[in-house]
Amino acid sequence: MSVSSKKELGRQRILDAAREVFAEQGLEGASLRAIAARAGYTPAALYFHFDSREAIYAELLRASLAELKARIEAAATGDDAFRAGALALFDFYAARPQELALGLYLGPGGPAPRGLGQGVDPELNALLLEALSPIRAAAAERSAEPDALLAEIFAQAVGLLVLSETRRLRLFGLAARGLMERMLEGKS
Repeated sequence: MSVSSKKELGRQRILDAAREVFAEQGLEGASLRAIAARAGYTPAALYFHFDSREAIYAELLRASLAELKARIEAAATGDDAFRAGALALFDFYAARPQELALGLYLGPGGPAPRGLGQGVDPELNALLLEALSPIRAAAAERSAEPDALLAEIFAQAVGLLVLSETRRLRLFGLAARGLMERMLEGKS
């Protein structure tokens, strides 16, 4: 095995461990020590791969957003690209609630305005907008305000997913995806 292959395996091991630690403790609660222990490394060894806990978090978000983008691009085609893209967004996060929590910086402290710093936040926000761009393009074909429509779809999907994950939709006896589809019917 080459040195670069070993380095990539070590990096992936750290990312996998970090994903678990961030899911359990959130960005604020996670420590490099906890990530290192989960990965089977010393905290000092992590610095060979990443310069901070925030850098690890950012790398996880980049990978998640790249996968989200690929899913939306694959779905948002044809006559109903808007609906298909919106459902791809919903389905991506429905199947990966930890990815949604990661993207929203959710942790044990609940929702709060957080970020990774001025150097990283604009990049990650741009990647999110890029991932959502096929939905926006389809929204532009049906609305004079495509950004408002995209924001509405994003908010609806995230809200329904949060309500589903917290089991609050049980109060109404409804399924999150069914509500998302119903909302999209009104946008067609």
